[in-house]
Amino acid sequence: MSAVEGVAVAGALALAALLGMSDSPNATAALVSGRTRSYRAVAAWSLGWTVLGGLLAGTVVARSTVGLVHVPPRLLTPVLAAGCWSTVLFTWVTVRRGFPTSASVGLVGGLAGAGVAARGWYGVEWGGVEGEHLVGVLGVLGGILLAPVLAAGAALGIERVIRPLSLRLRRGAAGPVRGGVWLASAAVAVADGTNDGQKAMGVLAASLSGASVLQAGGAGISWPVRVSCAVLLGVFTVVGGRQVVATVARRLWRAGAVDDLAGQSSAAAVIFLAAVQGLPLSTSTVVTSAKVGTGLSRRPRHLQRSQVLRIVEAWLVTLPACGIVGALLFGLWREFR
Repeated sequence: MSAVEGVAVAGALALAALLGMSDSPNATAALVSGRTRSYRAVAAWSLGWTVLGGLLAGTVVARSTVGLVHVPPRLLTPVLAAGCWSTVLFTWVTVRRGFPTSASVGLVGGLAGAGVAARGWYGVEWGGVEGEHLVGVLGVLGGILLAPVLAAGAALGIERVIRPLSLRLRRGAAGPVRGGVWLASAAVAVADGTNDGQKAMGVLAASLSGASVLQAGGAGISWPVRVSCAVLLGVFTVVGGRQVVATVARRLWRAGAVDDLAGQSSAAAVIFLAAVQGLPLSTSTVVTSAKVGTGLSRRPRHLQRSQVLRIVEAWLVTLPACGIVGALLFGLWREFR
């Protein structure tokens, strides 16, 4: 293994860990908000389902992620390494500050910046809309922007349907609703594992064996790659994501069990849909937007708009910041290789 391959492999594994710290913890936000169990119990629940999602994941999102760059084979590994490490560096800083920043958005920016540095504008698969599918960088960004709107709208709609039903059932509905929140949170964790897990798996598989393993008729993602990324994703959900969970769970607005059920159900549905379409979506943007959607439906005056604005600002800064860092890292590789 060459030095640049080693850096790329380390970057892919670090990416899996950072996705676990920044995106995956949002699956536990509703359970933390409800305070029905200890954080350790909630984290263990999420860890198991996240790892399961990673193990069951396919390769569609992995192909889409690696396909964001269009460079010669000899430049693919350093471009992937630069994209990963730009995401890791930026996301680490923001997560340490408690922002639910999206490492997924950062990865798109980092890969695009490194691709442009490697081959100009032709080094990036810009894409757009092809038939019924969103492809390339523009397609992924379109999906990342559309998903929060869908999640917020779906959460608002589900909230308005199930709240009157729960009020009619009164106390008898409390137990089933809380159980539904646990199941919905498990669904978000599985969906996150299938989506976020594939991003790191795709980068790792392509760095080790080339992008051809992800193409039609290729060998696909090997089990060692799949297991290592899935386990890292799950473990770092527990190890480093508590600050992010606190932001989404308690600082946006104080939600009830019905609100959490509506938000988690809509978030899981949107993330699963994106995985089927091959879109490397951001779990943090979807879950946060679903939470905002329930807040707008239930108690718009109690929604902490300052916290929402801080989160949106972090998302808006992520893409260009990681793009610049990705371009600089690739430039350093080219200068000192």
